[in-house]
Amino acid sequence: MKKTLIVLLIAVFAAGVLLGGAGYFMVNYALLPAALETHSRQTEDSYNALYREYPETKPWIDSLKAANALQELYMESEQDGTRLHALYVKAARPTRRTAVIVHGYTDNAVGMLPIGYMYSRQLGYNILLPDLHAHGLSGGEAVRMGWLDRLDVLEWMDEACRLFGDSVQMVVHGISMGAATTMMVSGEAQRQMPYVKCFVEDCGYTSVWDEFKGELKSQFHLPAFPLLNVASLLCQWRYGWNFQEASSLEQVKRCALPMFFIHGDADSYVPTWMVYPLYEAKPEPKELWLVPGAAHAVSYKENKAEYTRRVGAFVSRYIND
Repeated sequence: MKKTLIVLLIAVFAAGVLLGGAGYFMVNYALLPAALETHSRQTEDSYNALYREYPETKPWIDSLKAANALQELYMESEQDGTRLHALYVKAARPTRRTAVIVHGYTDNAVGMLPIGYMYSRQLGYNILLPDLHAHGLSGGEAVRMGWLDRLDVLEWMDEACRLFGDSVQMVVHGISMGAATTMMVSGEAQRQMPYVKCFVEDCGYTSVWDEFKGELKSQFHLPAFPLLNVASLLCQWRYGWNFQEASSLEQVKRCALPMFFIHGDADSYVPTWMVYPLYEAKPEPKELWLVPGAAHAVSYKENKAEYTRRVGAFVSRYIND
């Protein structure tokens, strides 16, 4: 009996060590991806990739640089003092219309310049594009999947107000993880600024838990329990947040401002089904566009004219000079 108990305890201990190691691997795999260094941090490579994918942006960016109009801004995060970076461009003509544009997972502000082009060049907006924590030229160790980033974006919104004038009228527009960040920002009703008028989220996830659960199944053919639970606890211990609390779904329930939901109907990375509970949870006013045939985060790239028309029509209902 005693020998059996010892064997059982050893087996339980070994299983715990194995599970803990697997959870630690998952946290590192998800929140410290190699792309943070090989893509997100490489600004010149980001510009080169941008020009290959969106050649129409190069003359615009060249003209901005020649006029010293593509500006950089740094601030220290109120959360932890991390030095954060953003790009900004003032509109060609003075305007109150302003867009804060939020990038996705392992991307950076440069990668969002096509959306900046839309707002700045085509819609006549001031634009501010932050590098989220641990992305681009911002400091930080690990990806935070939008949850703690929402607090930094609130600060960037304040900075945009200071840059472009106290009377700005603002839209926050995010893609993928940036869309989740946008929705997480939208639920901070107690900190809502009067100059924020609406939100645009493009292919954001319902929650970090749901997104990682889907990735565990699709990439590794593993169930959520118990690995995701352990990884979430490790994230809480190591970084101060957990996968369950990082919920776009819960945040949009608290958002009274207008929101435009955009999602490709062929998205498998952030599955299309996620947009439905998000849309249902969001109180009016709201609008939904399911983009036919679009995979993840390509709705603008594959439908530039229609995307610009729809976004322009939506924001113009709530933002004006």
